[in-house]
This record gives sequence, structure tokens and C-alpha cells, in this order.
Amino acid sequence: MSRVIVIGGGPAGAFAAIAAAECGHTVTLLEKNEKLGKKLFITGKGRCNVTNACDMEDLLESVIRNRKFLYSAFYGYDNHRVMDFFEEQKVPLKIERGGRVFPVSDHSSDIISALQRKLRQQKADVRFHTKVRDIEVQDGAVIGVQMETQSGKIQILEADAVVIATGGCSYASTGSTGDGYRFAKDSGHEVKPRSPSLVPFTAKEDYVRELMGLSLKNVRAGIRQNGRLLYEEFGEMLFTHFGVSGPLMLSASSVVNDAIQKGELELTVDLKPALDEEQLDRRTLRDLTEAQNKQLINAVSRLYPAKLVPVIVRLSGIAPDRKANSITKEERKRLVELTKGFPMTLVGLRGFEEAIITKGGVSVRDVNPSTMESRKVRGLYFAGEVLDVDALTGGFNLQIAWSTGYLAGSSIP
Repeated sequence: MSRVIVIGGGPAGAFAAIAAAECGHTVTLLEKNEKLGKKLFITGKGRCNVTNACDMEDLLESVIRNRKFLYSAFYGYDNHRVMDFFEEQKVPLKIERGGRVFPVSDHSSDIISALQRKLRQQKADVRFHTKVRDIEVQDGAVIGVQMETQSGKIQILEADAVVIATGGCSYASTGSTGDGYRFAKDSGHEVKPRSPSLVPFTAKEDYVRELMGLSLKNVRAGIRQNGRLLYEEFGEMLFTHFGVSGPLMLSASSVVNDAIQKGELELTVDLKPALDEEQLDRRTLRDLTEAQNKQLINAVSRLYPAKLVPVIVRLSGIAPDRKANSITKEERKRLVELTKGFPMTLVGLRGFEEAIITKGGVSVRDVNPSTMESRKVRGLYFAGEVLDVDALTGGFNLQIAWSTGYLAGSSIP
């Protein structure tokens, strides 16, 4: 039986503590906040997208960085085991569009309560308002942690194994302030540069801000840099006061994160992906013919959302008060081209305060993928967002947390 300390009470930390306790170890979970799962509470807009119900191939395909590193973790504790865990804890789940899994109640608090119940059942010692200041290492092995209690008292808590599950840099107000990266660096590990991921984009054009609040569904977005296609996907997006957001754009940010650091990106949105250009031209001609005596800006109102109409017409270069029956074939072609490739220029990403996850972190070369144990310090384990692994939106990043947390906790001898 080992004395195990888990640092961090998020999904990875909670699962690491549960798994270690199930193995018969004495477990102490240290959380600097006043409760577990502060960031988990706000995920999925408070509904908690627990995981994704896809098959293993798609689960692995969803991982953007260091996919192979997660093979053992995913196969050892996959998405269906996660779903079974919460169902067994009396939290019924439901599967929504895209395989996204949520509690039936739509309350993330039910997920957190289930973790708390399981930790109590396993007799894990959970300590709140406890900040870890340092990892104690001797002769290449963990011997404990230096911690600060709520009263400000500094103590050394001895341990045979320590799991660092402190999260990343996103949503710092929830306690994700990058402590784990410091612990890793101080104990000799490489930490890859961090940047926001699953985060909205800022855009150059003023007309993007005119469209603030407009949500587009069932569109296809393509992102290029110097003519090279970097990302193309179908889904939903949202215009904001600074640029673009929504599921389609958040996922794009994780794919083009490195590219946008090097320069501007060209975003084009196909507003009518179900129609090819010829079919769309016929549809446009029909609408113009049926409204032949109306001004153009009114004649195309059935083609686009109301907010988008004046922007499309302005970009086409056609006077908005032109009669529909005077629009030439060449002018109609411009409307079709704009509809199939509405253009925007992406100039940057929003900050960590709006990012769902962190790109970068503890180098996976310094961690054994079969156990999550450090290759440099015996008895030191890493789990969750602190690692240099990340995935698309849709429950996949939480699955990384559950799987790596469970593997770390269950691998402690």
C-alpha cells in the first residue's frame, strides 16, 4: 500500500484519486479551491459535455497533438467506461448531436457530486483551501509535497507517489494558474510553450462586427494560409463583436493554432454547402425572377439571414436599390461566389480567459504513456490538461482527463 497525493480536484485529479484508492492505496487529494471541479462546473455552458460516444478510431482521430501517446490511456479506460461510471453513480446520461454526451439533467453539478460520492466511498482524504508550493524530490524519487494550508501554515506531506493534475492556463479564475508547469520544470521536465486553444478568433473586417450575434448552422468553413488549405469542416459558427466563434471555429483554433502565430489566415464560409454553384445560380435566378420588381436588398431576403443580406449585397458591389430584374448574369455570379465563399481574414486568437483548453504543457517524451509516470522522477505522475495533449471540442478533452487520470492512479505500485 502506497501513500498517494493527488494535486488538483478537477476531472483528471478526481479520477486519479478514485483509481488509486480502488487499488488499496492511502489517498490524499489536495485542492486549492473551496470545492472540487470548479472548471468542470462551467464546461459545456454549465451542462458538462462528459465525453463523446464515438468509436475508438474517431476518439483517437479527434486528438490534435500527440495522439499515439494516448493509446494506452484510451484503451485502458475508454469513453464507454466513463459513461458506465457515471450511470453507476446514478447520473443518467444522454447522447446529443455529434455524439456529445451530457447528463440528462443538463447540470454539471451532478457530475461533480458523483465524483464526490465516489471519493467518499473510497475513503480518500480530500483537503480544500490547500495550495501545493513545491514537489519534494530526493535521489530521483518523489518523497512528498510542500503545502500551504488555509491558515497559511507550511507543511511537508510525505508520499510514495504524487499525481500532478493541476490543469492548464485556461479560465484562471477557476484555479488553473499553471502551477503544474512550474512543478514539472523545477523537477527537470521539459514544458512545451503554452497558448490558448479551443478559443474564438479575431477578424480584420468591420463587416464581421456588423454581424455580431448571428449564428450560422449547417455551413462549411475552410481556412487557408498562402493558398494552402489547413482546415475544412461542416457545422455551426457564431459572429461576435471581435470576430468568429462557435463549435466550428473553436475546433478550427486547435488545428490552426500554430499557423496563425505566423500570419493571417483566410477564412471562407460556404453558406449553402448542399448546393453546387450551378444549382445555387438557378435558385438565385428564381428568387430574383419572383421578386423582379423589388430592390435587390429585398429580393434576396430568402437566401440569407436578415443580418447578412446588406453585407452580401455590399460586398457584391451591386447597388442595393437596383431592381431585381436588372441584375446581370455576371452580377448574379458574384452573388453566388460570395455565398459559396463568404470571405473573412483571421488575425489572431482570443486569450486564455476565453480558451476552453491549453495547447502545450509537459512534454510527453518525459512521461511513460503506459503509466503516466515521469521518466525523470520515480513516483511522479501527470494527468489531464497539464500534459502536451489536446483535442477537438465535443467531449474529447474531458475524455483525455478521465483516461489519463485513471491510468495514472491505477499504475501506482
